[in-house]
Amino acid sequence: MSSIPEALQEVAEFFDLLQDRNERIEALMALADRFEAVPAEVATRPYPESNKVEGCESQAYGWGVRQPDETLRYYFAVENPQGIAAMSLAVILEDNLSGAPLSQILTIPPEIIYRFFGRELSVAKSVGLIGMIELAKRLAREEFSGERG
Repeated sequence: MSSIPEALQEVAEFFDLLQDRNERIEALMALADRFEAVPAEVATRPYPESNKVEGCESQAYGWGVRQPDETLRYYFAVENPQGIAAMSLAVILEDNLSGAPLSQILTIPPEIIYRFFGRELSVAKSVGLIGMIELAKRLAREEFSGERG
């Protein structure tokens, strides 16, 4: 088992308990309702292509802002107002990866999305959500290796 951030593991375990599809959907929608756009001090439109989530139909973008403790604070923008899944995952990632050890973020398995969303995801939606995980990992990798300025 990989050593993913404890807070993210706890969220995954919560969703593991939701066997009823409607309960899972309600929980994800409640998360999406908490979504807030990326603050202007982090990024403004038009967002750079380098921050775009590959394969995401909801046109999501992500940033990792270095914190004094050398962790990242994650932010996401979801340009499609109907992008409920992307918004809910953005809240999960912002809340549970921000401040986590970079080495743990690097070990997050992309298929963790199925623990949140279930196996009923379409291929297209899976690609976009996995893309959000991969962007978070890329930002952590760049920070960890010193590739960012």
